[in-house]
Amino acid sequence: MLQTLARLILKALGWQLIEPANRPARMLILAYPHTSNWDGFYALLTGLGLGLRAHWAAKDSLFFWPTGPLLKRLGGIPVNRRQRTGFVDQMIERFACDAHCQLIMAPEGTRRRTEGWKSGFYRIALTAGVPVALGCVDYARREAGILAYVTLTGDPAADIATIASHYAGRSGKHPELASPVRWLA
Repeated sequence: MLQTLARLILKALGWQLIEPANRPARMLILAYPHTSNWDGFYALLTGLGLGLRAHWAAKDSLFFWPTGPLLKRLGGIPVNRRQRTGFVDQMIERFACDAHCQLIMAPEGTRRRTEGWKSGFYRIALTAGVPVALGCVDYARREAGILAYVTLTGDPAADIATIASHYAGRSGKHPELASPVRWLA
């Protein structure tokens, strides 16, 4: 019922869901570009509309009372970005223990523009041996969903180039805040 409702809401708002065939059971889903608080709203509707049962990582300051318990129930995983907590290792372990694990992460780690992407998602997906789903909320085309499933090769330069080619021409709500698809130096 939630899937149908999410699809109806997206359609009423003028959005189209996209996803390639052959969805893997386990995957790390990138949420890019992440330039607005509205991205979370559309990403939640998109996940429900596609029937994903994904967990998602977000800064721990979002999980305050009274909404914190609801966000956790909706799949939220609080991340303390102020100190090292072993998040990457925890997520690798989660993939190892769950044959249907789906995790959503914003590779920039923020809505602000950065000069590139953090490598945590890459280390998680490569070590866990799961494909990377290229999630997108494209405001210009009013499309939301997954662009492609990418199997990482272990060559970071080649992998980021492949990812960048899929995201070319995709636009966030505030395009000027989209971080370039490249590794942080």
